Amino acid sequence: MTLLDKFKDECGVFGIKPHPEAANMTYLGLYALQHRGQEAAGIVSSKENKLACVKARGLVSDVFTREQLDRMVGDAAIGHVRYSTAGSNSVENAQPILINCQHGQIAVAHNGNLVNAMQKRRELEKIGSIFNTDSDSEVILHLIAKSRKSNLEEAIVEALSQVEGAFSCVFQTADKLIAVRDPHGFRPLMMGTLDEATVFASETCAFDLLDATFVRELEPGEMFVVNNLGMRTSSKPFEARPMRQCIFEHIYFARPDGFMFGEYTQQYREDLGVMLARESGVDADFVVPVPDSGVSAAVGYARESEIPFAFGLIRNHYVGRTFIEPKQSIRHFGVKIKLNPVRHLFEGKRVILVDDSLVRGTTSRKIVKMVRHAGAKEVHMRISAPPTTHPCYYGIDTPTRRELIASSHSTDEIRRYIGADTLEYISIDGMLQSLRNSDPEHYCKACFTGDYVIPFPAEGGIEV
Repeated sequence: MTLLDKFKDECGVFGIKPHPEAANMTYLGLYALQHRGQEAAGIVSSKENKLACVKARGLVSDVFTREQLDRMVGDAAIGHVRYSTAGSNSVENAQPILINCQHGQIAVAHNGNLVNAMQKRRELEKIGSIFNTDSDSEVILHLIAKSRKSNLEEAIVEALSQVEGAFSCVFQTADKLIAVRDPHGFRPLMMGTLDEATVFASETCAFDLLDATFVRELEPGEMFVVNNLGMRTSSKPFEARPMRQCIFEHIYFARPDGFMFGEYTQQYREDLGVMLARESGVDADFVVPVPDSGVSAAVGYARESEIPFAFGLIRNHYVGRTFIEPKQSIRHFGVKIKLNPVRHLFEGKRVILVDDSLVRGTTSRKIVKMVRHAGAKEVHMRISAPPTTHPCYYGIDTPTRRELIASSHSTDEIRRYIGADTLEYISIDGMLQSLRNSDPEHYCKACFTGDYVIPFPAEGGIEV
C-alpha cells in the first residue's frame, strides 16, 4: 500500500547471462520486482560487445515498448527499478548507470545506500572527477574508473573496499556479468538458473515468473562472475564483517510469496501476527488488516486469538501515484481514495486493526477515524513491528528521526494521537523469536534500536 505514512521500498536489481532473450527476461524480472521501486526503471543489454541502455522515469510497463525490447539483442542484460533513497527522482539518477572508462564499458545496478558516498564524492571531485548524477551509485563507478588495477574484477573489489554501507550490485561489461553483495549482507541478492543462464535478482519472485530455478543467496561479501562462455567463478574478496540482514525486508518490503534470508516471507509475517496476539491480545469481534501490507500478520493474529478475520477495508488497486484532489473539501480524501470501509462489518463492533508499521502516525490516525465514522464501537490498533525510532542509512527511504513519531512519543501518546482505544506493538524479542530458521544475531535492527553497525559520517549530508 502506497501511503504517505509508509516507508518507501528501496530498489530492485536483476541480471542474466547468457540467454538469447536476455533483455526480455530482464523486463519480466523487473516486472516481478516492481514493488521495490516505482519511480524509474532501466535495462542495459549487450550487442556485438557493446552495451546499450534504455531507462526512464515510470513503471516498467510504461518505460519499455515492444519495439525497444526487440532492438535490445544480446545474451546478457541487467536491470533496475528505483526509489530515490539517495539522489533526487530524476531520469539522470535512474539506473543502470553506464560509463566508458579505461576498463571499457561498465554498467551497474545497485540496491542499497553508501553512508560515506558524500565524503568519497568530494574526494573524487577534488582530483577532477565530473559527476552526471547525485546518486551514490555513481561513486562506485568513479572509483572503478580511477583504479589502476589491470583486472576489472580487482578494480571492482578495490572500489567497493573504499565504500561503507549497503550494496547488492550487478555489473555488466562487454563480456562479463558480475554480482556482488556487501560484507554485512544488508540487502538481498538471489542467484538462480534458467536453462544455461545464470540469473540474479533481489527476490525469488522474479525467478518464479521466469520459471527459473532458485539456487541460493549470494553470501555476504561474495563476488560471482559469469563470463562469455557461461563459466562461473565465486570468490569472497572482502574483509569479513558481522552479518546484518535487514529485518524490514521480512516485515514489509519483500513480496510475501518469496524466500529470503532463510525464511519464507508470508510464513514469517503470519508468525509475527501470532506473536502479536500472544503479547497483546484484546477482546474484539473482528480482526481487520490494513491492506495490503497488514494482511499476513492479521491472518496470524486471527488464527492465534480465535477472533474472526474480515476484510473490512477495501483497497482501490487502480490509484496512481498522483491524483487530482477536488476543490471541495472531502474529509480524509487522501486515505479514502485508497481505502474504503465495509460499513456493515463495523457498525457497533469492536475491531482490531493490524498493520505492519506505524511511521509518522498520520495515516493510522485517518484510518482509525474512518473506521469509527463507519460505526465501530472500539478500535484497537496492533502493529507487527516494534516502534520505529531511528532512520535507516542502509537503503531504505525513511523519514528523519524527528519525523518518526515513536522517537519522541510514548505508546500511549501515539495511541491518543491516532485516536485508538488501545495501541500495541510487537516486542523486539517477539519479532526475533518469530524467526524459524535464521539467527536473530544476523539481522540489522537499527531502525528499532539505534544500534548502527556502520557509523555514518557527520559531514556526509545525511539528515538525522
